[in-house]
Amino acid sequence: MSDAFDERRRGLEEEYFHRKNKEAIEKLRQKMKVAEQAKAAGESSMRCPRCTGTLVETKFEGIFIDRCDNCSGIWLDPGEFAELAKKDSSNWFDRWWGGE
Repeated sequence: MSDAFDERRRGLEEEYFHRKNKEAIEKLRQKMKVAEQAKAAGESSMRCPRCTGTLVETKFEGIFIDRCDNCSGIWLDPGEFAELAKKDSSNWFDRWWGGE
């Protein structure tokens, strides 16, 4: 008799987690859809970590960087700082970070 209850409990547990996984996947799809719509409209779905303003992609020295439309903070994605440092003709990046 306990085997039947154990099987029923396991079945309900699997059903619960299956439903939770479907809900999580649907939430991720909605977030991706919002991000795609914002990108198509030329807006960013990313928020400034400092003031929660909207980050606007701006081209600087041929590299796209993110600038907050509220506090004017500049946010660099991985590798953007290195690319800017390579383009720096006065090498102030190198001097600042101990290169020479």
